[in-house]
Amino acid sequence: MPDQVPVISMTLPKREFAQAFGASFEQFGFAMIKDHGLDQQLVDQAWELTRAFFALPEAEKRSYLLEGRAGARGYTAFGTEIAKNAQHVDLKEFWHVGRDLPEGHRLSDSMPPNIWPTRPEGFRETFAPLYDEFDRVGGELLSAIALYLGLDEDWFDGPISDGNSVLRLLHYPPVDCSAPGIRAGAHEDINLITLLLGAEEAGLEIKARDGSWLPVNPPPGALAVNVGDMLQRLTNHRLPSTTHQVRNPDAGRASKARYSMPFFLHLRSDFPIRTLPGCIDAEHPNRYPEPILADDYLRERLVEIGLMKA
Repeated sequence: MPDQVPVISMTLPKREFAQAFGASFEQFGFAMIKDHGLDQQLVDQAWELTRAFFALPEAEKRSYLLEGRAGARGYTAFGTEIAKNAQHVDLKEFWHVGRDLPEGHRLSDSMPPNIWPTRPEGFRETFAPLYDEFDRVGGELLSAIALYLGLDEDWFDGPISDGNSVLRLLHYPPVDCSAPGIRAGAHEDINLITLLLGAEEAGLEIKARDGSWLPVNPPPGALAVNVGDMLQRLTNHRLPSTTHQVRNPDAGRASKARYSMPFFLHLRSDFPIRTLPGCIDAEHPNRYPEPILADDYLRERLVEIGLMKA
């Protein structure tokens, strides 16, 4: 077995890719994926606009704070989110783009419409199609996981159709070495899988089974992809939702900002998360005999990380 998260090409034959991807998920809860086919022109434009947005005046950014929406859309200010059981808030700010549903859609209560900043120019025209690109690639990755689990290749298609997925634009400002906390405290993701476009500044680490921290540095253009708690629960922990963090930079890099772009791929809000029968046996009894709706599970976790009030 490898001792570091492997880099896997999506150009591999379908079942060979599924085996390599699933095995990395089973060992690490993470994989690094290259040749994923995201539109590079959109990605390049997205990085430029992300930097431009977070450089706007604080008052202008805060004008896009939406009260009572748990950060689901628009801007979330620096020092708001906190990792579960952490003592200090994360040293970051972010913007959320979600799925736009047709008017009157039955899931509209759990997925409000997007808001868009007036500056920088071209923001909506870039991030709406980039969201769709992430959605497409995420679906392809889940079809590989379905094959790895012995399911039909299209098993996830229904559960993620109109899913409550979110594209997050993240800014970690330069670090004051005297500030408490770190850029992102040790945590697990809530969703099904996360697709993360790598940052120029290092810092992402995963917690290995021996308790040590293992750096994850995707090659340029590659994705870091990880298991979220919903997939862990669905697979009865066969695929683990691994603890990860973004550590603070060394003193020589403390003056450098860090940007990243995770896509949190979620189930449809009304989908019941029920343990897959193929992941239950005598040695692995069902940890979750009672199913839970994806939206109920999400709400529980948003309270824990400080984005929603109980």
